[in-house]
Amino acid sequence: MRLLPRLAWLIGCLWVALAEPAAASPFNDWGAVVVAGDWHAHSGGPSEAFDNARRDVTQAFERAGFEPANLRQFSVRPERYSGVALTKSDPQAIYDALTDLTAKTSGGCLVYFSSHGAPQGVVVDQQFLAPGTLASMLDNTCAKRPTVVIISACFSGVFVPALSGPNRMVLTAARPDRSSFGCGEADKYPYFDQCILETLPGVGDFASLGASVKGCVAARELKEGMKPPSEPQLYIGAQLRPLLPFYPLATGPSRK
Repeated sequence: MRLLPRLAWLIGCLWVALAEPAAASPFNDWGAVVVAGDWHAHSGGPSEAFDNARRDVTQAFERAGFEPANLRQFSVRPERYSGVALTKSDPQAIYDALTDLTAKTSGGCLVYFSSHGAPQGVVVDQQFLAPGTLASMLDNTCAKRPTVVIISACFSGVFVPALSGPNRMVLTAARPDRSSFGCGEADKYPYFDQCILETLPGVGDFASLGASVKGCVAARELKEGMKPPSEPQLYIGAQLRPLLPFYPLATGPSRK
């Protein structure tokens, strides 16, 4: 009969273990914005590529540990996507969202754009968001927090000098003088965004994501015969680099 109390004790311990909450994600207290900045293909016709990227990148980062309540999505045509909390893509609205998010969180910042681009900056609806303007927005909101900026657009390497800082990582789809690919009417995603989605589940942190995406884009462009290569750019600040392993992405091997 003494086995019964011991069995009950073991069952109780198992119940407590199963009831304990999972370890909190290191990104629970980060603020994030994901922006689709246009709805046109490079031909000028309609395209869902940028909004597809916005939708699925958001879901991927939520699976990676970002808190949905601290993540804002932007679309040029928010009325088109019923049942989704979307804000009209606009630089002031993005700045307001970053202001609100950094007031309610104390962790880092993630900023993601999927759009067309030019040497002047990234397209946000009917205007260009210039590198210096985005830098000022981040300086006034994210400030010295760990900050990851990912820009999927042609010529997006123009953002690297303006956004560089010891606490920042900047990953762009192309060199300052190169276009990126995959913005046609029939494309589901731009090549760069598709590589983000393909590689994110298998990496451990943002530094690994950047390196893997660069390789993925190069391979895709070679396969499709796209020239000249876009050559995605990756910058990681000196203060942030040693910290990135302490921000493991939940879908990566270190979190399995």
